[in-house]
Amino acid sequence: MMIIDEPFAAPELIEYLEYTQEPVLLNSMAEKILERHSIKALGDEEFAACVNAGGRLICTSENAFSWIAQHIEDEAVTEAIATFKDKARIRKLLAPMYPSLEYREIPTAQLKEVCFEDFSTPFVLKPNVGYCSVGVYVVESRQQWDAALADIDENMAVWRSRYAKSALDEGSFVVESYLEGTEFAVDAFFDENGEAVVLDVLRHEYANAADTSDRCYVTGASVVREYAPAFASWLTEVNGHVGVKDFPVHVEARMSNGVITPIEFNPLRFAGICGTEVAYHAYGFHTYDYFLHDIRPNWNELLKGKEGKLYCMGYLPAPKKLAAGECGFDYDGFLSHFEGLQAFYRFDPRQTGALGFIFLETEESNETERAFLREADLTQFCVGVSQYATMPQPA
Repeated sequence: MMIIDEPFAAPELIEYLEYTQEPVLLNSMAEKILERHSIKALGDEEFAACVNAGGRLICTSENAFSWIAQHIEDEAVTEAIATFKDKARIRKLLAPMYPSLEYREIPTAQLKEVCFEDFSTPFVLKPNVGYCSVGVYVVESRQQWDAALADIDENMAVWRSRYAKSALDEGSFVVESYLEGTEFAVDAFFDENGEAVVLDVLRHEYANAADTSDRCYVTGASVVREYAPAFASWLTEVNGHVGVKDFPVHVEARMSNGVITPIEFNPLRFAGICGTEVAYHAYGFHTYDYFLHDIRPNWNELLKGKEGKLYCMGYLPAPKKLAAGECGFDYDGFLSHFEGLQAFYRFDPRQTGALGFIFLETEESNETERAFLREADLTQFCVGVSQYATMPQPA
């Protein structure tokens, strides 16, 4: 069972749905896909009945959470969403694992009344219920704190227009310790016994210490072999405090000296929008298929021939002038910097604030393309004439 929702459905996903006839919810996104493809779409009552009867469910977007809250009676699903989505709540549950981790939930209306000197720097400020890297700030000084609060004020209305409240609720923010170490994103699910099954491990690479973007994630044989076993063990330990079964999750965490500390858990989905397709481009399997049919990756087979390669996924933010409709963008010029381009899905920057998703194959020994993906000033590709593609229709 799958819920496909705005803003995007990858061609790989649509092809999978058409071939397998995996049931999807008949919503506006499914209706668009049905105009050109034969997929199996069920109405609200029939779809909800299948889920309530114990069918495994996964979403492509947290925009689906509002529908789930209204139609799904299975508390195992709704409670798991509520627990993982609420950063303060999950921190409390996992406090026995992290007794020294500091965090504090603050109503947004009270942020300007908070005494900055009460916090140990550096720290992270982010929405208690958030999505991607929206509204996330690394704060090391009073100047950066004031800038973060000003940015929240400036962008609050935009966030409300782009994201459902169930995906991003700006009602409160969390201040928590800045975590040292290497950051990772993990697609995984908990099986019928609550054991974790890791489907992909992505190292999150940043341009610098202040960067909070989602421009560069990398996976590959070296990454999976080194880190997948540790994340499987850690997630199983985490679930000892949460207690979910038959449930998918996208996790962001940092690892330092072998110790894994969570940043956030994103319930009932894998890497957002179409990011999880990096596993298909890298290893040839669909993560959602493995979850829905309880399949464990045979990494020995999947990683054959992948040595020395790194596969990149990036969600590219649009320059502010482009998102505001004040300029165009030289997509061809930007993409010409990548020899191993596997796919680029172009979004309407006015609607999404993003250029799109990019997937690359690179040589592990050659840092050049990954560095460009992380660090390039995208404004250099802005052009004078505003030329936009409309939001891509499902292929």
